[in-house]
Amino acid sequence: MNLEVSNENGLVYAIVVSDKKVVYDEQSALDLLIYAKYNAGTKNIIIDKNLIIEDFFVLSTGLAGAILQKYINYGGRIAIYGDFTKYTSKPLKDFIYESNKGKDVFFVSTKEEAIKKMCR
Repeated sequence: MNLEVSNENGLVYAIVVSDKKVVYDEQSALDLLIYAKYNAGTKNIIIDKNLIIEDFFVLSTGLAGAILQKYINYGGRIAIYGDFTKYTSKPLKDFIYESNKGKDVFFVSTKEEAIKKMCR
């Protein structure tokens, strides 16, 4: 795993680059946040949804809620980008909709959109 670090409008963010999943449980998600903080100087993470275990997107597992709560508790922000159209779960769609109205968690289609959301 590598981080591409950028700065836009005074906001430093890290884009996760990997050829394998990096978030597969609560601890790995927290490790990512800590890694970004100490190696890139930021708690602003942008990540492709393909780098996150699929259980994250099944709300009944509780994984998404646990991970995102940890990020918020530790002052982290995350933008997850990718194709979410394959998910038909109304609770997940509602969760994504509500998350996008906030300022800490975003679900968008492209990396460029993720950067815009993060830097607004």
